[in-house]
Amino acid sequence: MRCPYCGGPDTQVKDSRPSEDASAIRRRRVCPDCGGRFTTFERVQLRELTVLKRSGKRVPFDRDKLQRSIDVALRKRSADPERVERLVSGITRRLESGGEGEVTSEAIGEAVMEGLKGLDDVAYVRFASVYKNFREAQDFKDLLGTLGEDGTLPFGDVPEPDAPRPRSRPARSRA
Repeated sequence: MRCPYCGGPDTQVKDSRPSEDASAIRRRRVCPDCGGRFTTFERVQLRELTVLKRSGKRVPFDRDKLQRSIDVALRKRSADPERVERLVSGITRRLESGGEGEVTSEAIGEAVMEGLKGLDDVAYVRFASVYKNFREAQDFKDLLGTLGEDGTLPFGDVPEPDAPRPRSRPARSRA
């Protein structure tokens, strides 16, 4: 494997062990040229997947892109990295074992939303707002309504968009 730091062609494996959920082999490597250390993961790939995008374009499935989009939704949230890795691995496994060589971007988005809903409500709302292309506050309110189990919103009541809101006075300057 090529070194990500210096581009050296040969690196040595110093340690190999299964990942926490045993879905990958974690390898700790060192470069003899620059001394750089890095970690790689070896995973089983059941089949080559192609993603059919909304535009009609077909692109190869990229697990790292899936991981990045989930990481963006979880930014500054305290989510257990092992649970996030299990979520990504589970979605990938489900897609690969689905029997189809082609999967729609909508199917991937729905799987991510389902996983995030069980992991972190805020990340779920963040991802949904981008995935579903929210344009107004009512879109958020409708989504938040689905999170409450008994009809109440999990973050307290959100005022109606037309309801008057208290105005704050500008701060006085002290001269």
